[in-house]
Amino acid sequence: MMNNRQKFIDKFIKAFFILVFLKIIGILAQLFHQSFWSVLGTLVVFIVVAIIILLVVVALEDKEKNANGGRKGSSARGGNFYVENSLFNRILNHYEELARKYVDQKDYRKAAKVYMNLLQDNYRGAKTLEDGGLYNEAAAIYLKKLNNKSDAAVCYEKAKQYKKAIELYKQLEQKEKVGDLYKEINDIKSSHAYYQMVADDYITNNQILKASLIYRKKMEIPEEAQKILLKGWEENKDAFNCLNNYFANISDVNQLENEISELYKNLPSDRKVTYLEAMKYEFKKDPKLESVTRNIAYEIIAEKVNTRSDIVNELKYFNPDDEVILKDISRFRTGKNKIFKN
Repeated sequence: MMNNRQKFIDKFIKAFFILVFLKIIGILAQLFHQSFWSVLGTLVVFIVVAIIILLVVVALEDKEKNANGGRKGSSARGGNFYVENSLFNRILNHYEELARKYVDQKDYRKAAKVYMNLLQDNYRGAKTLEDGGLYNEAAAIYLKKLNNKSDAAVCYEKAKQYKKAIELYKQLEQKEKVGDLYKEINDIKSSHAYYQMVADDYITNNQILKASLIYRKKMEIPEEAQKILLKGWEENKDAFNCLNNYFANISDVNQLENEISELYKNLPSDRKVTYLEAMKYEFKKDPKLESVTRNIAYEIIAEKVNTRSDIVNELKYFNPDDEVILKDISRFRTGKNKIFKN
């Protein structure tokens, strides 16, 4: 009477032949929507692997028949577990080696088929195709087998299938990416429409700097970038950074000097300390700006010194080499003198 291990092997062989038969029918059915040579390649790979597995199982069967006696009870169950796991691991290891071999040979399609058909790992199959530069095929696997729109969109983009990528990015609500790809295919109108959506979202969330960068870098409308920065400054939304970037975008020194003076006119008192911070940056940009920025700084410090005595320390930024100013600041802080005299 055969022991449990022998029974398991016999049952496995029967099931194996049934599965092989069904798999061959499935592969042949692919002739309806794939090329003959593609199907033939898949069939050859499967038959080779099936023969190897069969040889391994037959070897196990022979070994079992030649073994002395059989175990009963819990020992028999432990033997079954060992045989099942040993066989399973051998099969998996062989598939892994086969896939690596195909990758080494740069035959990424066959490697992907091993991963998907034999190891039931669609993701590794798709990733193998992507790594091999077979982007359209990888995208199809990501999309149909894994429902992974993000990776599929990336693959379509790599394949320069921009319209397919755009549709996926729209579904993923990646508006800036949609704008980038419309720009890539020179559909500027559609590109700007999506960039505008991105800018509007940033403005709604008070991310004014990011909105200005969309106008300047993506839409290439610098005047709109300046408008939104100025609006951010006026509405006190990330005011310092908006003002600092507004000034930074003006390359002409004479124009910048004029803007600094004009914005300071009629400036509310509660905004002047922030303006003073901006003047510290503008003072260093160009010698032509030193006079206007220093004068504005003096006015603000003089106005605020009675309520904020520490503001006198700001004088050193506008007189970096004046030791007298530094001494005056020190005396003022100790209460011995006043800086501002008629």
